Amino acid sequence: MAAGTINTVVGSGTLITFPVVPAFGYAPVTANVTNTVGLVPGSASGAYGYRDELRGQWRRTGRLACASLAGGVTGAVLLLVLPAAAFKAIVPVFIALALVLVVLQPRLSAWLAARGQEPTPHAGRAVMLAVYLAGVYGGYFGAAQGILLLAILGLGLPEGLQRVNAVKNVLAGLVNLVAALVFVLVAHIAWDAALLIALGAVCGGVIGARVGRRLPVAVLRGVIVVVGVSAIGQLVLG
Repeated sequence: MAAGTINTVVGSGTLITFPVVPAFGYAPVTANVTNTVGLVPGSASGAYGYRDELRGQWRRTGRLACASLAGGVTGAVLLLVLPAAAFKAIVPVFIALALVLVVLQPRLSAWLAARGQEPTPHAGRAVMLAVYLAGVYGGYFGAAQGILLLAILGLGLPEGLQRVNAVKNVLAGLVNLVAALVFVLVAHIAWDAALLIALGAVCGGVIGARVGRRLPVAVLRGVIVVVGVSAIGQLVLG
């Protein structure tokens, strides 16, 4: 439930659920794929909760979704063929960079606008590529994928943080979904654990949407930073 709530408001819910699964004796890769499958329903409930903020953004979100889906498939395949710890060393760096971008996003957006480089309403090629790469990361590991997407979309779209968060929920949910489908076909999933995660995540997604949509932008930005710093600490300290 906590993971579903945090995923909807910010992202990084994986860092709550992933350590729990191997603690019950499951192998690391099995724990990772089980966690991904279990969190999919929570992403769906969170995205539905943000449906008002998605109005007027569906066409753009659809284009970005194509990049996310392609990235999610790529990341899921990489998880199955690469060593389990291949990305772990650089994950804290990704999160730290994303946090810097989230904090500085208003100033960076103003600076880009002053240089005549305002975000395009339909999302340009650079945003599409960045969303694809975030999808690769999300399909492979997923921790703090939401923070990466918030940083990318915050700079790349001419929208406020709440409307960006709505798009983030859809894209992150699709990455988890397509990765989960790949895992269902070719990997071993602990379905009992996945079901328990799913039930909690759905409830958390509803809670997260109700809480997140009411947060002032400054507070939401602060929550993103706190969650991101906590994620870095957990990954670095083990």
